This record gives sequence, C-alpha cells and structure tokens, in this order.
Amino acid sequence: MTMRRRVGRAYDIPSGQGAVRHNAHVRISSKADYAVRATAELAASGGEGPVTAERVARAQDIPLGFLLKILSELRHARIVRSRRGAEGGYELARPADQISLADVIRAVEGPLANVHEARPEELTYRGPAESLREVWIAVRANLRAVLETITVADLAAGSLPKSVRKLASDPEAWQAH
Repeated sequence: MTMRRRVGRAYDIPSGQGAVRHNAHVRISSKADYAVRATAELAASGGEGPVTAERVARAQDIPLGFLLKILSELRHARIVRSRRGAEGGYELARPADQISLADVIRAVEGPLANVHEARPEELTYRGPAESLREVWIAVRANLRAVLETITVADLAAGSLPKSVRKLASDPEAWQAH
C-alpha cells in the first residue's frame, strides 16, 4: 500500500514494500527522498545523455514542479548539471560512484543532523541532560556511517554495502517503535 506523498511532510521507509508512511521517529523529508530518487534515476540512465525532468518525474512519481526546484538545488551543489535545448535535460555532474547519498541530502537539506536548527557540537546541556550532546553526535555519526558509504551508483545498481545490508537485515530495524 503506497500512500500519497505530500510536500513538506517527513516520512520513514517501512518494511520493504515500497510504501511510505509518516513516522515520528527517523524523519526523512519528501525533498530528501525525491532528491535521492532523482539522482538514482539519472545514474541509471548513465551514458544516455541528458534526461528530461519530465522523464525523471514520471519514472519516480515525483511532482514535476517540486522536482525542478530540487534539481536546481542539486545543480547549485554541482551534483547535477543541466543542458538546454531539444536534446537538453539533466545528468550527473560527476560519476555516480563519487556521489554519496549524504552529498545529495546535504545539497537539499543542509547538515544531516541538527537539533533545533543547531549542530550538535554547538549545544550545551546541564544537569541530567549533560550527556545528551554526545547522544546527538553519535546519532549523526551513525547517519554518516550509512549515508556516506552508499553512492548513487550503489543505489541505482541495487548493490548496497554489506554493512548496510546487515543493518537492514535485522528484523528489529523494520519495527517502528
């Protein structure tokens, strides 16, 4: 069962059935999800030349207007490049195996882990919450451990690193808590 995505909402990835649903735990914005999916689509078309935004939007079921804004941000971050004209469209600006999912997400969302719009290392807590800064830094480190090791090429080819497959194979990882 796939639920319709809505701009501005955050979603998690459920138990491998392609469905997307809202969850208050790990939040992945529609923008980040669409950006990663769009770059994977471009990677999969590697060597065919530029791909139109319309083709990417259709292939990945992404609203075209929102995709165009995302592609603009990815272009400014030098992850994609655009070509005008009848043969125009978008393509990756560098090889897909040199673009991590973390690169894509940072291009459209900024830092991977912020707390109240601040980086964890900038925070100070007192009393019983004093160790919380280390918790947030550990969470960020774990996000990086996954998102910086997977490239757009890996995703497009369906060949995720063993460390990621191992994490995803744990039945507990599929449970919402």
